[in-house]
Amino acid sequence: MIRPLFGLLALVTAFGLVTTGCSKKSGASSNNGEKILRVGNGAEPQDLDPQATAGVPEHKIQSTLFEGLVTDAADGQGIAPGVAESWEISPDGRTYTFRLRSDAKWSNGEPVTARDFVGSFERILNPSFAAEYASMLYPLKGAQDYNTGKLTDFSQVGVHALDDRNLQLSLTDPAPFLLEAIKHNAWFPVHLPTLAKFGGIHRKGTPWTRPGHLVGNGPFVLTEWRPNQRIVVRRSPTYWDRDNVKLDQIELHAIENQETEERMFRTGKLDYAYGLPLSKIEVYRREHPDVYRQEILLSTYFYRFNVTRPPFNDVRVRRALALAIDREAIVKNVTRAGQQPAYNITPPSARFAARTTLDAGLPDQPARIAEARRLLAEAGYPDGKNFPTAELLYNTSDGHRAIAEAIQQMWRVNLGINITIKNEEWKVFQDTCLTGNYQIARAGWGADYDDPHTFLSIWRTGDGNNQTGFSNTDYDRILGGALSTPNETARMEAYQQLEAILARETPIMPIYFYTRVYAISPRVKNWVPNPLDLRGWKWIDLAP
Repeated sequence: MIRPLFGLLALVTAFGLVTTGCSKKSGASSNNGEKILRVGNGAEPQDLDPQATAGVPEHKIQSTLFEGLVTDAADGQGIAPGVAESWEISPDGRTYTFRLRSDAKWSNGEPVTARDFVGSFERILNPSFAAEYASMLYPLKGAQDYNTGKLTDFSQVGVHALDDRNLQLSLTDPAPFLLEAIKHNAWFPVHLPTLAKFGGIHRKGTPWTRPGHLVGNGPFVLTEWRPNQRIVVRRSPTYWDRDNVKLDQIELHAIENQETEERMFRTGKLDYAYGLPLSKIEVYRREHPDVYRQEILLSTYFYRFNVTRPPFNDVRVRRALALAIDREAIVKNVTRAGQQPAYNITPPSARFAARTTLDAGLPDQPARIAEARRLLAEAGYPDGKNFPTAELLYNTSDGHRAIAEAIQQMWRVNLGINITIKNEEWKVFQDTCLTGNYQIARAGWGADYDDPHTFLSIWRTGDGNNQTGFSNTDYDRILGGALSTPNETARMEAYQQLEAILARETPIMPIYFYTRVYAISPRVKNWVPNPLDLRGWKWIDLAP
């Protein structure tokens, strides 16, 4: 999942940022006894359409308004039944049959049916819709061929409504992570008659997601959207589990400036600050442990290279820039919240740790810089001479700027090149990266499920989240066979091979593995830490 400030997830700040002391005034709000949670949500969402976006700020809002077959468990670990009350998995792991609950309803009162899921999956996979996250559904038999235009008959794709309440998914190969993956917004159903009414099923950016128009099936309904200010959702009267929804209302505030967000938290206008300014992390850690949180996050902060644009179409240039930065200095002196230097894309976890990394065979930073200089000279730019004008793009954030300036200085000192830096507001930045109108761009990717597949599948040729122009036939072949390997050991070995290709070709430049740093009022209950930073909003409560 793309992370804007921490990376979102992304696109999003997993290192907090921030300056001076703070008071302890914070607390949840209530009007006339109602439980109203006010949270910082990072950037203004690109859209609320769950099939047309790929960012963390969008997902957090969408997960209040929509629900998939399964949802987040109350303890933050694993899954809980959502629209599906039960399911069966065939012995070979290739067929999943979901039994939908009879009381699942859309916010307009209509029943949610298996056919709604079939139509929604056709929409996100339809080539004309050009969904960034269409590849999330590729485990389905025929899904990739339909999405790429090789297959035109959607009835041949592995999703079928056996009747209104029974949905069957057929996979090409077993996908051990499938139940975790289908919590993601790419698998959410959408109310197709509403989309048809407000601009068309296969169009993006239509007004169906505006207040008064949007029909969802989640625990909350949209009541207000003030662009660049806030989105308000209220408890849904038609949600099947409405009696267990604790909050009456959630206000999600679009705040890209973390100084502003911290100030709103400190003065009681927010119950949750999505990130903290770098300059205030130590203050909160030392003086306000009751509200300070620092957690492990399966997420990676990195830069993309546009490998189709000179001079970054030369792998020697890309590797030189990637080796010339001091990641230890960045996490120690800039981000300062326990992040770990990254030399590969997949964060280490209990299941997987990459063996082959960008710095393989280079024992320390002087050795990496020496190799970077050698590669740059070999590419025709000794000591940076005649290196063409180049630009590094980041989405607006003081934290991203601080990192970009530090890296800009490292490239200047270590390689003799001067790369300019530029920022863009989140929605504009997303469009710029999607169209490939950049040379180097800041990025973040957070796990959609706890498996290396979520970090490595996005670099296949043409994937909507690739956005680098990188294409490698060996990579595509190994990825395509990863799920058909005979056992988990062989599957993990396939992922090691993919990491080795990325390290060799360097279409991306990993920088660090995130931690999650934020501030939250003690009055917020059931806010359970988890390494994906995902949560079921219906479980959240406020103390009196």
